[in-house]
Amino acid sequence: MIPDSIVRVRIWALMLFAVLSAIVWVAPGTSADSFTDANLKVTFFDIGQGDAIFIETPGGVQVLVDGGPNSSVLRELGATMSVRDRTIDMVVSTHPDKDHIGGLVDVLDRYQVGTILLTENKGSSAVAAAYSNATEDEGADVVYAHRGQVFELGASTTLEVLFPESDTSDMESNASSIVLQLKHGDIEFMLTGDSPKRIEEYLVLMYGEYLESEVLKVGHHGSRTSTSELFLDEVQPQFAVISASAGNSYGHPHVEVTDALFNARVETLSTAEEGSITFVSDGTTVKLQ
Repeated sequence: MIPDSIVRVRIWALMLFAVLSAIVWVAPGTSADSFTDANLKVTFFDIGQGDAIFIETPGGVQVLVDGGPNSSVLRELGATMSVRDRTIDMVVSTHPDKDHIGGLVDVLDRYQVGTILLTENKGSSAVAAAYSNATEDEGADVVYAHRGQVFELGASTTLEVLFPESDTSDMESNASSIVLQLKHGDIEFMLTGDSPKRIEEYLVLMYGEYLESEVLKVGHHGSRTSTSELFLDEVQPQFAVISASAGNSYGHPHVEVTDALFNARVETLSTAEEGSITFVSDGTTVKLQ
């Protein structure tokens, strides 16, 4: 039997090799010339029952992770971006469910997008088909997410793909979710899509304490299918964000999740109660705006 210490060293060596072989530079759009904020800004949009997360780096790179269920994401982008800004450097669709990609169809129509990151899991709904067509028509660089990819966003900021491992075509939609860790200096954000507990457990096995992040986007809108105690023990977040609509028919967030976050002494915020939630980081600390 191979000692645990050797197994861990081999895993880290494989991870390092994957990272070094999959680094991608995401160049900022033309709007970056006028961007002067020295902090990273991450906003969890209030778009109802769904996810939409907007990242703006000190170097002016803009990334949108998911777009919510409908065009309400355009309202939030308009309130956050410059009136003259019609470019987004990178759009990520974590998985092809309507509450994550419905609004991205409108985003691709309104904005010029440089890079689109997605999985091979296409979905079978009309919304998924519309998003697939919009992706093809956009003219952006299309990248399929695989573990080990690191996107350099400038100003000591990276976006790393922790999951999926490989082709997700045959996986259940939520389980195929792209899991990302956004890093700015010493500060990390864990963005999990709708990943279920079995994927969280896989991440713990593969990454362990590497998952530590100051801010956690709670998986699947606070559903009991995500946010295991094992995962929380490794991420050890200071803040957690639940993106869900008030009075939603799913009962999100489930009490099991809010209790687990409370017991872990995590400051938990919800877009249903707070509206859009913005964090700022100087690379050493992170705080609510």
